Amino acid sequence: MEKENDNFWFYIAGVIVVAIGLVFMLKSREMESVPTSAFAETKAQVDKQISSAKK
Repeated sequence: MEKENDNFWFYIAGVIVVAIGLVFMLKSREMESVPTSAFAETKAQVDKQISSAKK
């Protein structure tokens, strides 16, 4: 009898590659739904609070 080819590690490697691909895809789309003006306004508010806290 011939030894069966064990594909377990190929499946594990495939799952890892797919997971990494999904993470990068989702991270690239993370800020798409947030309007840039809202981000700038929030950043300005944070900067204002930090400068007032230092005084």
